[in-house]
Amino acid sequence: MTEDDSTNKIGKLFVWFAWIIAIALLMFVFEDVLNQQYNPNSQPEVSLNSSGQAEVILKQNRQGHYVTKGSINETPVTFLLDTGATQVSIPAHIADQLQLESYGSYPVQTANGRVTVYKTKIDQLSIGNIFLYNVAAHINPAMKNDEILLGMSALKQLDFQQTGKKLILREPL
Repeated sequence: MTEDDSTNKIGKLFVWFAWIIAIALLMFVFEDVLNQQYNPNSQPEVSLNSSGQAEVILKQNRQGHYVTKGSINETPVTFLLDTGATQVSIPAHIADQLQLESYGSYPVQTANGRVTVYKTKIDQLSIGNIFLYNVAAHINPAMKNDEILLGMSALKQLDFQQTGKKLILREPL
């Protein structure tokens, strides 16, 4: 093998290495873009209106849903707002992480069929500068995703208004 052959092989190796790094960087950049499209509210817009009420303005994601970061008992979580859900519905694996206690079970009808869920209570739930206390919820062992459905047991405690592709959540007077 001549010196030109080994130099040629090293050059090809560096070209492959450069392509691998370029693809990895593109994946890293586009993953952030895709996450932003799924949840444009990772830092929800918060304010106080002229009446002193806390407000949070959420943007729709590409699918037309409202997804936002928030917290349960001061632990960060992701909420998917769902006005069709009667209760806040927490996947069992997230309820375990949050160390939520369950008491009693009952059947519910979901979009995916009938499921037995377990009652729980959320001491504190927050989105931006809005805080709710003692929110009724249930733990759903059939949910496998990482979003908590923010149902009407929480949303009925707020005033909310949709304008275009934005949803304004406001604490009541």
